[in-house]
Amino acid sequence: MIERYTRPEMERIWSLENRFQKFLQVEILAAEAWAELGVIPVEAARLIREKARFSVARIEELERETRHDVVAFTRCVAESLGEEGRWFHYGLTSYDVVDTALAVLLQEAAALIKEGLAELVSVLKEQALRHKHTPVAGRTHGVHAEPTSLGLKFALWMAEAERNLERVERAAAAIRVGKLSGAVGNFAQIDPFVEEYVCGKLGLAAAPVSTQVLQRDRHAEFVTTMALVGASLEKIALEIRNLQRTEVGELEEPFYRGQKGSSAMPHKRNPVTCEQICGLARLLRGYAGAALENVALWHERDISHSSVERVILPDSTILADYMLRQAVRVIRDLQIYPERMARNLELTGGLIYSQRVLLALVERGLSREAAYDLVQRCAMAARPDGPAFRELLLQEPPVRELLGPAGLAACFDPAFYLRRVDLIYRRLGLRSEK
Repeated sequence: MIERYTRPEMERIWSLENRFQKFLQVEILAAEAWAELGVIPVEAARLIREKARFSVARIEELERETRHDVVAFTRCVAESLGEEGRWFHYGLTSYDVVDTALAVLLQEAAALIKEGLAELVSVLKEQALRHKHTPVAGRTHGVHAEPTSLGLKFALWMAEAERNLERVERAAAAIRVGKLSGAVGNFAQIDPFVEEYVCGKLGLAAAPVSTQVLQRDRHAEFVTTMALVGASLEKIALEIRNLQRTEVGELEEPFYRGQKGSSAMPHKRNPVTCEQICGLARLLRGYAGAALENVALWHERDISHSSVERVILPDSTILADYMLRQAVRVIRDLQIYPERMARNLELTGGLIYSQRVLLALVERGLSREAAYDLVQRCAMAARPDGPAFRELLLQEPPVRELLGPAGLAACFDPAFYLRRVDLIYRRLGLRSEK
């Protein structure tokens, strides 16, 4: 399906209008702080708050001349002020404004990501509860292992989504800091009170120490967290893609009325959304690498990080938000085929119950080595078009003597493998709201 990558709420956050509005907010608060200190007239601070305006078009026009966005911004705002304009941007360096405003923007973006993760947790919980006792073949190395519960797949993903929600909260806290400490971070031209005042009004902590910029390990943590969110969504999408394969056919991402799967083959119903999620997760991981490269800057700062962040910070949050919305839709409308799961459980002719037979023989007195060799020998001899695994087992004297037909049959019950699902759900606190 063709959908916008950026929803209006996220688009507003990263708009130039909102960015410069945050710049202006920082500047106004800084002027008020200076006025409280008695450095600039109170009336000047009042007039700055009342009259300061900007135009994105005018800033862009000035930037073409100055080749500096913050200088263009301050000059644009100065055009809306009178004599009081000489106190605008007083004592500040560009990144006192840029980094403090950026911290606020990232808080707004993180709030939308957290909303998306909360919704993902909700739809995964619904599916986990709905399919708590739906048996499905567990697979390791892509090969049938033992039966498990389909609900446990959703429960596993739900728990990971909850961890990602915690990670985003921690990453948002790591970047919930501002700095107004001057050109090299030592408060040479600015009173520390200004920093405390501005950050307090914006809901930020003041960075205990900085250079001309906030340190980029904070931003790297944030972008790496977006990459982790993407990796978890890729994990879900990849499992759905594998289970949608024609040979498996247990799950299928939603296919809507009027949707087409191929320009050449009308029958195709491809897992295109899940494939898209997997592809975009790669992009997020690339952004994380770029964010890590930004941590090391020359001396008290260079500008190499700036151009990178203008791409990776908006894009990583936009992509994570989009991928979350797509994943929620897929999980909510997922096509699930329990009958196919039941049929697939029988594909191996009972080989998936081999460990249960092994342990049953051990419990009845056979050595583990002897039991293992016996069960493996029968398993290797079993064929879909030849002797069945259970029949071969019954030909073995130890099986007839220690288990008998009834005891052996009990080993082939898939319900046995779901008997502790309730325990796992309790450990997750997973229960119906009804």
